[in-house]
Amino acid sequence: MLAGTVLLQLGCAEFPGDAAWFVDEAGARGLDFEHRSGFTRGTGLRPLLPEIVGGGAALADFDGDGDLDAYLVQSGWRLDDSSAARTGNQLYLNRGDGTFEAANGTGDSGYGMGVTAGDYDGDGDVDLYVTNVGANALLRNDGTGRFEDVAVMAGVAHPGWGTAAAFLDLDTDGDLDLFLVNYMNWSLDIEKECRARGKLTYCSPTAYKSPAVDRLFRNNGDGTFTDVTVAAGLNRSSGNGLGLVAADFNNDGHLDLFVANDKTLNHLWINEGGLRFTDRAGEWGCAVDEHGMAKAGMGVGAGDVDDDGDVDVVVVNLEGETDSFFRNEGRYFADATSMIGLGATSGRYTRFGVALVDFDNDGTLDLFEANGKVDGDVNLADDAFAEPNVLYRGESRAGGVRFVPVGEAMAPLRHTSRAVAVGDVDNDGGMDLLIVNRDARAYLLMNRAPGRGNWIRISVREGDALALGARVLAKVDGRWLAREVQRTGSYLASNDPRVLIGLAEAGEASEVRVRWADGEVESFGSISAGETVTLRRGEGRSL
Repeated sequence: MLAGTVLLQLGCAEFPGDAAWFVDEAGARGLDFEHRSGFTRGTGLRPLLPEIVGGGAALADFDGDGDLDAYLVQSGWRLDDSSAARTGNQLYLNRGDGTFEAANGTGDSGYGMGVTAGDYDGDGDVDLYVTNVGANALLRNDGTGRFEDVAVMAGVAHPGWGTAAAFLDLDTDGDLDLFLVNYMNWSLDIEKECRARGKLTYCSPTAYKSPAVDRLFRNNGDGTFTDVTVAAGLNRSSGNGLGLVAADFNNDGHLDLFVANDKTLNHLWINEGGLRFTDRAGEWGCAVDEHGMAKAGMGVGAGDVDDDGDVDVVVVNLEGETDSFFRNEGRYFADATSMIGLGATSGRYTRFGVALVDFDNDGTLDLFEANGKVDGDVNLADDAFAEPNVLYRGESRAGGVRFVPVGEAMAPLRHTSRAVAVGDVDNDGGMDLLIVNRDARAYLLMNRAPGRGNWIRISVREGDALALGARVLAKVDGRWLAREVQRTGSYLASNDPRVLIGLAEAGEASEVRVRWADGEVESFGSISAGETVTLRRGEGRSL
């Protein structure tokens, strides 16, 4: 074991003796990032709502050398102190072996929230969009991992309180548009003083009654964007937006958008084509839970959990509220939270980051949740918001898939966790986790799942461009598995877009197909276990 690693012990009373699935190796691997919210305990100052919800993280190949680098978003300064020193975001470049070195040139020192990655200008390298409380930043990559903020010139320096965002080709014209989720219309003038159990703490978003409209920026193809929010129909609904995931939920060849809203109705923006969207969350049954409650939607994950060919959604919520598992039935969602095992187990903590990933490579998706309270006593000497993180193992049973608790992240790994970015940092066939902790050091949880199965890894491209929105289908021992090509999901995070498919004990995927974003399907034959391949449109056999 590397020096300075910490075991993430995943074992509880129901599962005594379980081996650790993850090991925190952040320090040993060179990731020394420490998030700062700007709040200092014991000062008597009023807490400010943005201090409790940041910050973000991205895993992407920023220097073009084939491995995942890490970008972490800093908040860092007191929002009502204009003279406060500002600490910028931090980029770490992967040395090629899963260890990192800090790099310069990250280009933004706003009060940071989230981040998304994508090649918006089509020059072959990965750029970044950083959401802030205040003007957002568009960081153009020069190809070496050095960035320049061009948000003003490009027309995307939106001045609100941005949270999630995504680069997506929503009009299928070959370049990446930008969708931005906003939390609320907040300012220092509307900040309030709230207490829990008589102690000063952070307010609920319902105290402000100031939901925001999300924004859509169309890529003009010349490095600039046009705000088409009104023309797209997105101004018809508002909410306290935090989580975002994109997928073709109705299988019509257009990418749709699911936005998890905090104490307001969730949005399901169905893409009607031509950059027109309609919020159909109500008729699809995912605006509220099965009891009609608008929960504190924060992180969101998407994937074909039940192997039926469409994309399901899980939304994580506040302590005392269960998760919401929305099972896709083709033209509507069924709230199957209890049936999948999350009804009685998921409400113990306040969940933010979430990863719906096959961590043990058995062919069934697992569920990881990063936790941290929002209503603790802000002036306690110790972190009153800290909670352990939780892992559920996906188990295929006769009655369908169920999520079974493997255990909690025991001490000393107990912090106020927020963003979770997912990717195979050391390219060993296991999906790792980069987690930002409020007012603490980040985790880099390396995958050590016991009995981890075989795997294949696939980069899916149209020409040289990443085929976001495509779906990989792999036949493994007679069972069809489907995985999305996506960066979106979790909370304030951007993920590894390479598709990793667990094979369990199988030696190959006997057939691999790609359903492209427009609905066309190609077959690429078999892929042997342990292979990393690139599948390009036009190089397979049309079906």
